[in-house]
Amino acid sequence: MHDNADLLGGVGGSPLDGLIDGLARQGFAVAPGYFPVALVRALREEACYKDQHGEFRLAGIGRRQEHQKDTRVRSDRTCWLKGDSLAQCQLFEGLENLRLAVNRELFMGLFELESHFAIYGPGDFYQRHVDAFNGNNGRLLSVVLYLNEGWQSEWGGRLRIWPEADATRVATEVEPRAGTLVAFLSEKIPHEVLAATRERYSIAGWFRCNNTTADWLDPPR
Repeated sequence: MHDNADLLGGVGGSPLDGLIDGLARQGFAVAPGYFPVALVRALREEACYKDQHGEFRLAGIGRRQEHQKDTRVRSDRTCWLKGDSLAQCQLFEGLENLRLAVNRELFMGLFELESHFAIYGPGDFYQRHVDAFNGNNGRLLSVVLYLNEGWQSEWGGRLRIWPEADATRVATEVEPRAGTLVAFLSEKIPHEVLAATRERYSIAGWFRCNNTTADWLDPPR
């Protein structure tokens, strides 16, 4: 199992370069401290505010007609980002830079981003899964940003990543420390959120391709 320090691919260069290199080599990458502390703190405060005002909902699985809630598979709560705050706009700007760089270097055709806050309470989890199955939801690249200052290893809550669909050996486990950004191929990389003993805050996002056709608007409005 890899150490997080090995997952940016190569010595030197920017965190963005490291993410792209990791994606090219192994389909996933981990970048500690990718976003500024002040921005991460503002996003955490915003998530707490929205939670206190009842804006979070129990998360589901599947998309459109197949969407359902199943706490045997996942038990977190989510709130979709709409770009309606300065912190969200700054986050989106940083992720847009990532999108442009990935498209330029890896030719992935990333088109747009959908994202949400996620809160995992003590004992909450999300079983092993992939974010896209046979490309049926247009997701190409998944990103996760952690918002947990002072997180301790013994609290758990790690993101477990496998290198490919049929793998039985874990590639790495990522602690949900504030500012860490994880990126991985949505259809190729299985992952699991392990239970924690404390509340665990994150933002999950998915860069999607453009599936719009003459008779189908993607995403549906």
